[in-house]
Formats: sequence, structure tokens, C-alpha cells
Amino acid sequence: MSHKLFLLEFIELTITLNSLFLVLSYSCIVSSHPLSRKNSYLCARNLYQSYLLHKMYQVKKILLLAWLFMLAAIAMAKPIRAVSPNGVLSLEQKGNGYVLNYKGQQVLNVSQVGITTSTVGEGLTFQRMVKRGKVKADYLMKEGKRLHPRNVANEYVCEYADQNGKPVHLVFRLYNDGVAFRYELSGLKGEQLKGEQTVYTIPDGTRRWMQRWSDGYEEFFPLTTSGGGRDKRLGFPSLLEPKDGVFVLLSEANIERRQSAASLYNDGKPEEYRVCPDKNEVALDGEWHTPWRIAMVGSLADVVESTLATDVSEPCKLADTSWIHAGVVSWVYWAYNHGSNDYNIIKKYVDFAATLHLPYVLIDAEWDQMKDGKTVVDAVNYAKSQGVKPMIWYNSSVGWVNGAPTPQYRLNKPEDREKEFAWCEEIGVAGVKIDFFSGDNQMNMDYCIDLLESAARHHLLINFHGAPIPRGWQRTYPNLLSTEGVYGAEWYNNVPTFTKRAAAHNATLPFTRNVIGPMDYTPCAFSDSQHPHITSHAHELALTVLFESGLQHLADRPESFLAQPKEVQQFLSELPAAWDDTRLVAGYPGEYAVMARRSGDTWYVAGINGSDEPRTIGINTDFIKTSKCSILSFADSGNSDAPWNISQVDHLPNSVACQPRGGFLYVIRR
Repeated sequence: MSHKLFLLEFIELTITLNSLFLVLSYSCIVSSHPLSRKNSYLCARNLYQSYLLHKMYQVKKILLLAWLFMLAAIAMAKPIRAVSPNGVLSLEQKGNGYVLNYKGQQVLNVSQVGITTSTVGEGLTFQRMVKRGKVKADYLMKEGKRLHPRNVANEYVCEYADQNGKPVHLVFRLYNDGVAFRYELSGLKGEQLKGEQTVYTIPDGTRRWMQRWSDGYEEFFPLTTSGGGRDKRLGFPSLLEPKDGVFVLLSEANIERRQSAASLYNDGKPEEYRVCPDKNEVALDGEWHTPWRIAMVGSLADVVESTLATDVSEPCKLADTSWIHAGVVSWVYWAYNHGSNDYNIIKKYVDFAATLHLPYVLIDAEWDQMKDGKTVVDAVNYAKSQGVKPMIWYNSSVGWVNGAPTPQYRLNKPEDREKEFAWCEEIGVAGVKIDFFSGDNQMNMDYCIDLLESAARHHLLINFHGAPIPRGWQRTYPNLLSTEGVYGAEWYNNVPTFTKRAAAHNATLPFTRNVIGPMDYTPCAFSDSQHPHITSHAHELALTVLFESGLQHLADRPESFLAQPKEVQQFLSELPAAWDDTRLVAGYPGEYAVMARRSGDTWYVAGINGSDEPRTIGINTDFIKTSKCSILSFADSGNSDAPWNISQVDHLPNSVACQPRGGFLYVIRR
């Protein structure tokens, strides 16, 4: 019954009862005989009571409806609220947006929402929020912080109508470790995406680590406490500390065809950060949705250990993944910019990989200009003869082209791409490194998907270099084992800036860039490139565990690695590039970081000091059972002539004293 019908019936019944009582009472008053008046009164009373009994069911029914109507009105007046499965996270409607609460405290203000195309989305009016049910993530990975991620979320849809009555849905998923949301549109007819109106309001004073946007995402993550600075465009991921000890990492995931990636613009009010999709000129028809906007929430450990970026991404699209294997790579560029056009230099890196039993070697740029009558096929055949799988480099030819390294324009057209990848498969190339993309636009996103799908058809692994950050493709296309999208060790080759900033930057990346996916930082150098490093030997070795990448490229020269103690060489020979589990042990962005990763029954605990001062780092590794285990410790000696302190220990300590810019590493084997 509608509230209008209920009111009419209630009024009608009230009038009927009152009228009946008045008529019967008047009849007894006008009667001339006293007895008649008495009988008339009794009759009126009995009739009235009988009528009341007769109508009692309807009265109860109406009163019940009134109660339900009142409860509905109260419920409609309450703020809209959604919760995570464990109840720790809650989402409430506030003004034109939503606020996210963690354990009852507001940690993220999505102060405005909206999406507009050429005809849809203007003048949104909220209709209702509906709970859709639970969404489970349970899948296998080929690389990552966890090979078998599991997660569960409560999913809600917020229904809006625009000024023309067209529906716009805002879908939220609340996980125990964060929230994901996206816009869903339907009934589109050649629409052009105009923009997104999502705004994160970050109050002044909030500690944040954000990088200035660049098309290759190769910038630092400086600590700041306010917006409105010179950097108007900022790249994902962005780390916030809205409350002491509570963190939020903002990013996005699940880029599909017909979509561009997004970044943050801080070009208006200092506290407002707008989510802005990059250029997208595709005509949108039928159903369409944005990528997921994600926020990992909780303690630093909750954020670092989260797999939310892949949890919300499309499942694996490859029928067969048995040929995909993560591994360590011998890499030429850090020491020799143009080394891959020299067959003899390539041989050195192949021999080094064979000596340390590394599975892969990368033949980098300019292999198509090899000297001394040799060709890349000769180099590929030599690698295979030594039991090392070769990978080769390509220019994407959409970013840096003029004056850039070759080979160029071999992958842009579908027919050329298929021909080139078929040739790679035929001669025994295991994978390709593709470099110099041009940002987050829809053309680049579709091109990357084209490359991933074509490479998979020819059983080729992929490393995207000079490219945007990973946004969940590593689940959908598991042949994508790494992506650069980071200011990494190759910058020792370019400018002097990295020397003094590397230690603090290294201690920031585990909490920012590497959280969202594999990171081709190219770690571990004991000698110097064009510009020196001042991080310690143990710091450099620890990076191979601290930083996760399905293809872990080792930066240093072969002779430098082969000059290290046999324990270091043995460690590199057995270094995993995919992990069964990952735990953050200790740390704070820019200051220090300690990570524990497990492969099979072996735990690796790696830590670094990001500061220029000595630091004692407390570590709690109670989750690692060390009984009947051998524990090998790598530490700094403090002596530049004999820099290593390598020993067998009988237990893991509660704290470790670190040198300035130093590090440590424990290998715990059963």
C-alpha cells in the first residue's frame, strides 16, 4: 500500500467511527421515554462496540502499515552505509560523494562522484544503494607477492539518474583491506567520454607520498603534507597517512579495451585531487565501464601485502600458462649502454648467466646493428647452447622514436607484429622487452593489450619498459612478468641525482610503486655505472628480495658478481622471482623497510636503511618457525676493503644494527 492510500483509508475509518457514535448517541437523546433513552443508549453502545470489534483487524492492519511506513521513512533519512565482510571498513554517503571509515575513523573522503559522456551523466540525482552480494577472488598467479591470492568483498551498487533520466551506476566493492569502485553505463550510442568528476579531498597536514606524473612513471615519491604545489599532475600510486599508523594507497586497476588510464590533478583547491582519465577518442556503444579506482586501507602491512590490484582485474585469458616461468635475468645495459650490438659483450653476459645458473639473458637495444659480421641469431643460438633462455628488446615506436635506439616499427601493425613474434618463437627467443611508450591514453592501453595477446600466441614473455605502471594485467595476461614504471637503478647511467637519493627512494618503493605490481627496478650493483652509488653491499643484495619482479634483472657487470664471495653467488643462483607469501616485517616510507618473502619452505628476510645515519631496526619474525632450520646472514662489515659479514646464525634476532644506507639479508632454509 502506498503512503497516500494508507492516509486516505485511515482518515476514512476515523470519520466512519466518529459519525456512527454521534448518530447513535443522538438517537437516545431525542427519545421521549426515559426507558427508551436508556435502551437506545445501550443499543448505541453495543452497536458501537460491535462495530469496533468488526473493524479491529483493519485497525491493526493500518497501525502495522503506519509503523512500517514510519520505519521506512526513518531508514530513508539515515546516511547510506556499506561495510566490508569483517566490518572494519564502512562507506557512507556524504553530500555529493562518500566517506570511507576504518575502525570508525574517516580515512578517505571521495567528496564528489560522477562520469559524463556527450549525452549521459549531467545533473546526477541519487536514487538508492542496493547490496548485490559477495564477490570472491581466488586465483593463481605466475609471479607476485603471493602465488595464490584470495580475497572477498561485499558489493554495492549506487543507482543514479541524470537530468534526462538515463541511469548511471556507481559500483563499490568493500574488501577487508580496501575499497574498489567504478562507474557503469549502458545504452550508449556512439558516445564520447567527456570526463570523470571523482574528487579525493585530502586535508592539509595529511602526510602523503606522491610522484609527479610522467609518461614513464620515473619520478621520486617525496613526502609532503599539503597540496597546491608546483606539481599539478600526479601519477598513481599515491600513499596517504590520514591517521597515525593508518594508510591509504590510491591507484586503479583492470584497464580493458576502450579505456584509458587515469592520473590525479591538483590544479584547483589545494586539498582536492581530481581523477582524470587520459585521452580517449573511442566511440562508446552499448555497455561500458571505467577501470576500478582502488584504495588499499589499513596498517602499512595491510597495504603492502594487499593483492587488491589483481583481485579486481579480469581473470587469466590464456588457455595454457605452463610455458610461463619467472626468473632472474643477466642484463647488459647498466654497464654497457650500447653493449647489445657487440656479440662478445653479449657472450660475457651469457657466460655469467650460465655460471650462476640464471635462467635468462636480455639482449638489449640495437641488436639489429650488431658488429663484426655477427647477428642476433648468432647471439640467440649461443645463449641456447649454454642453457640460457634469450630475451630481446624492441622499440614500441609510439613514444621516443626520433634519435631513439632500434629496432623500430616492427610491432605497430598487426601483420608486422605477428610476423616478428613468429620469428622470435622460431629462433628460440623466450621473451621480449618493449620500450618507450607514450603515456596513459587509450591508444597506448589498447596497444599494450595487442602486444600481450600477440606475444602469448607465440609463447613470449613480456617486460614493458618506459611504460605506465601495472594496473592488474599481470593477472589477466600472466606472460606480463614485469613492468618498469619506476625510477630505478638505470638512472645511475644517466644523471648524478640518484647517488644521494637512492637509499631513501629504495625505502619508499616497497610502500608505493611495488605494492601494485612487479617492478623492473634492475637491482643489485656492487660496482659503479657512469655515476657512483653509495648504498652498501648488503643494501644492494637485499633489494633483490625487497623488490618484487617476475623478471629480476641484475644490473652489475659479470666480473663484479663473480668477484663476490661464494655465498653471494650461491644466493643469486637460487634467488626466486616469484613468491608463495609476502609479509611486511617493519618499516616506514623513506626511512627503512624490512620484508619477508617465502618460496617453498625457504624464507628470505631483507631489510634496508634509507637514511644517512646508523639505525637499529626492530624486527618481529615470530611467524617464521626456525627450529631445525639453517640461517645464513648477510650483513655489512663496515670495512670498505672487506665489505661483507657473512655467517651462519642459530636464530633470527629481535633487532638489527644497520650502517648508514646499509642493509641485511637472512636466508632461512628447512
